[in-house]
Amino acid sequence: MDLGNTGLFKLMKGKLDWLTERQQVLAQNIANADTPRYRPSDLTGFTFDNALSQTRQLAPRMTAVGHMSGSVAVRGNDVREDRPKNNFEVAPDGNAVVLEEQMSKVADTGMTYQLVTNLYRKHVGLMRTAIGRGGV
Repeated sequence: MDLGNTGLFKLMKGKLDWLTERQQVLAQNIANADTPRYRPSDLTGFTFDNALSQTRQLAPRMTAVGHMSGSVAVRGNDVREDRPKNNFEVAPDGNAVVLEEQMSKVADTGMTYQLVTNLYRKHVGLMRTAIGRGGV
């Protein structure tokens, strides 16, 4: 049984994928902290409402030879320019990366990742207990 296809696990996997992608975007921002005219970017927020709407989509199924196969478009995360809350911290060369802000986002992303992996682990343990293999 693939737990990744069930509703809750699919949502958690989506959140983990989003967090991984956000970590890459934030690392790119930090790596370009000294690049002139560089503007930091960030992902649009992960909301469970959007994730739920994507999981509710039904995939078309080909039931006869004459039917055309279809697919449900998988939508990735949107990267947008990150607008710092305080525009006074733009360097004279035009770089707008605020390292403290980026590091705060990295820490938040790491803590959220840890939270979701703990939830995932707990739910797998609950499933194991339900089928009688909780101690293994």
